[in-house]
Amino acid sequence: MTTTDAPDGWEAAVEREREKKARFFRDGPQSPLPPDRRGEAFPGLDYYDPDPAYRYELELHAYDDPEEVTVGTTAEGEQRYRRYGEFHLTVGGESVTLHAYRPADGSDRLWVPFRDETSGEETYGAGRYLDLEPDHHRTAEDTWVVDFNRAYNPTCAYNPAYECPLVPTENWLDVRIEAGERAFPAPHGVEDA
Repeated sequence: MTTTDAPDGWEAAVEREREKKARFFRDGPQSPLPPDRRGEAFPGLDYYDPDPAYRYELELHAYDDPEEVTVGTTAEGEQRYRRYGEFHLTVGGESVTLHAYRPADGSDRLWVPFRDETSGEETYGAGRYLDLEPDHHRTAEDTWVVDFNRAYNPTCAYNPAYECPLVPTENWLDVRIEAGERAFPAPHGVEDA
């Protein structure tokens, strides 16, 4: 496990990404929000303050023979992934194993979904995601930047019309990840999912 000092400009880059996402959600024609929650009705997105303690550079322990797994979805469907490897880290003094998946279509992107002790309270109940791209998240030392400050909600957190893969139970963490995106406010009179 390695928590690294954030590079210069890291916090500003996180904030810029958040602002860009908010603009897209509020005004973008492809926004996942229902039309009645866009524009002036957009309630904004909520995040934990950026915290470099939740930014790690980690070795990916890749499996010799990645197993294909079926992941359920919010619409009772299924999606196929390959369980590609795992990261080992320490959060709040607790050792954690976090599994990384690759889409079964052969993409080299890593999908790292997780639920934690904030899920359903401060963050979206079904969990959050990290996407790791080799060109952007792999270091010269062949480690991966796993930055929970960039954890985001799946599209179904904003609109039940979307179908999202559920977090496999092996990535249900018994720690609090107080970083990244918080729960999106439910419309008035509607309970959070």
